Amino acid sequence: MKDLNLSIADYSLFGSILTVGLILGALICGKLTDLVGRVKTIWITNILFVIGWFAIAFAKGVWLLDLGRLLQGISIGISVYLGPVYITEIAPRNLRGAASSFAQLFAGVGISVFYALGTIVAWRNLAILGCIPSLMVLPLLFFIPESPRWLAKVGREMEVEAVLLSLRGEKSDVSDEAAEILEYTEHVKQQQDIDDRGFFKLFQRKYAFSLTIGVVLIALPQLGGLNGYSFYTDSIFISTGVSSDFGFISTSVVQMFGGILGTVLVDVSGRRTLLLVSQAGMFLGCLTTAISFFLKENHCWETGTPVLALFSVMVYFGSYGSGMGSIPWIIASEIYPVDVKGAAGTMCNLVSSISAWLVAYSFSYLLQWSSTGTFLMFATVAGLGFVFIAKLVPETKGKSLEEIQSLFTDSPPQDSTIF
Repeated sequence: MKDLNLSIADYSLFGSILTVGLILGALICGKLTDLVGRVKTIWITNILFVIGWFAIAFAKGVWLLDLGRLLQGISIGISVYLGPVYITEIAPRNLRGAASSFAQLFAGVGISVFYALGTIVAWRNLAILGCIPSLMVLPLLFFIPESPRWLAKVGREMEVEAVLLSLRGEKSDVSDEAAEILEYTEHVKQQQDIDDRGFFKLFQRKYAFSLTIGVVLIALPQLGGLNGYSFYTDSIFISTGVSSDFGFISTSVVQMFGGILGTVLVDVSGRRTLLLVSQAGMFLGCLTTAISFFLKENHCWETGTPVLALFSVMVYFGSYGSGMGSIPWIIASEIYPVDVKGAAGTMCNLVSSISAWLVAYSFSYLLQWSSTGTFLMFATVAGLGFVFIAKLVPETKGKSLEEIQSLFTDSPPQDSTIF
């Protein structure tokens, strides 16, 4: 971007305006998906991505550059919840977790590939390449069905069974599944007629458990140091004599393999087990990083400290990829009934964006205070998160969405100690 002669303030705005877009996307994602449907919202997000990339690619000044970045942020802010919701609403219960995990895995792979291309491709050409995935997706959207649960919600009950047949196969018996969807949606509609408070309906007591689970699981990775590690990774690899580019790619590969493992196991071992293993690994990574800082500050084991720091980063990102990277969004897309799913998506998205910004903003100040103390704080959050998952998060593997949502709203989960 040297040809644009950007100032430090211009670079700062370009880097931070994505977060503004994320928050805007979070604010509108729930209402938009409820209003126009899942598939039309996917259309909107992909079009925004294409416009954003072209704006960056052909920018002659800072305003078009920032506009493109803002549109990308809005698209990401919508997509981060929309993707898991659409997948969980169309996938059969035995494949729901793996299908959602695949989507998160491919997103991580795409970021890694794009970063690697950035080391050899000029930035304008890179922006044009960024349009390709969305341009490939757009024509395919003509062939994907709308969510049967959204169709039931908006009164298009006659289309539900036909959509399920297109998803499960023409010879499949989908009558029971269709009946379950329609029966539960009708139950939700009756409750909605009695109490129609829009967004604030989410804050009723009967949704307290599911709201707590969703919000805390979404916030845990961010408050547990994810953005902090993203900022510090370059410094760790440079201190070990490894180039930052190679270090980023290596970390991405570790995270990718963790994601593959999580995708394979999520519908076998279950969400809860993977969350516990993932959170324990992130705790170990944070604790080991804190120890490496302590050793470095006190000039102890100077030859081994960089290796320990490198190990801690690999453990952290590998653990994150195996569970906490995707499963919180899977659970958040499973546990909310259709009448509050939009509001819940907005809330979860906002919590994710705000907690990510909070850590990003405060991280430099925390490091100035105490590097060891900073990562001990992250380790404490990860440890508390492990206890939260162990005590409160029930298993959702193998249940239909209607069973899961009834479990959370109609009665306290039997394997939870919140009530």
